[in-house]
Amino acid sequence: MLSSSGSISPQGYDRFRKYLEKESGISLSDNKQYLVASRLGKLLEREKFTKIEELVTALERSGRVSKLREEVINAMTTNETLWFRDSHPFKILKELILPQMDKRPVRIWSAASSTGQEPYSISMILEEYKQLKPGALKPGEKIIATDICTNILQHAKQAEYDSLAIARGLSPDNQNRYFEKLSDSVWKVKPHISSKVEFKHLNLIDSFTTLGKFDVIFCRNVLIYFTAETKLDILKRMHASLNPGGYLFLGGSEALSGLSSMFDIVQCHPGIVYKAK
Repeated sequence: MLSSSGSISPQGYDRFRKYLEKESGISLSDNKQYLVASRLGKLLEREKFTKIEELVTALERSGRVSKLREEVINAMTTNETLWFRDSHPFKILKELILPQMDKRPVRIWSAASSTGQEPYSISMILEEYKQLKPGALKPGEKIIATDICTNILQHAKQAEYDSLAIARGLSPDNQNRYFEKLSDSVWKVKPHISSKVEFKHLNLIDSFTTLGKFDVIFCRNVLIYFTAETKLDILKRMHASLNPGGYLFLGGSEALSGLSSMFDIVQCHPGIVYKAK
């Protein structure tokens, strides 16, 4: 079992992080051996691997479609999220973007949707807007939610959250309005909110043309895990996935670089959003 960073040789760590980047796009910085050891320790013990190199060899032999590969990527994926995270993107969606979406049913993509808080929050905003302005949106709105982590997607599809998860960013009013209580500690998203969301497994380094075109893309707090080259490639392909004049949200610590010919910056005070040219 790998119990400390000292258990991973520099050569083994370098080999593992190259494999991880190739298969998932996730780029580990130098000296993250402790992170690998803590996240993969139980798996390595179960598989009776004493060195990280043995795991990489097994992964390379198993190919892209294997339970072991899936488990490793799941373990190395960060899934930190909460309801209405950062608040201003949802305000911008409601007050700036949705009033422009009257030509066709709005389609929104939540990339790296984690346990579902972001796409369900978007669905709540759509519901609030429709109640505020009946008939303003064309019927048939859809939210596509994708993530690389398969076990997280299964959790998100269930739309059930414990009291700790519910408390992170969700007001009591929204909890009562959009959730039904299953037990003293579990709440479930109501069907009229969850039915708008469709979850799909997706690795952002792979093609996503089959998802179709979108009016809005939320791609927040995920590009920081990729190299600059991979990030640029993903953003170019996301631009191609947006309808003309569509909008892209990035995380607070993320920014577009070298794509001024594709996007305009819209300052919203607070927050910014990128509009496709």
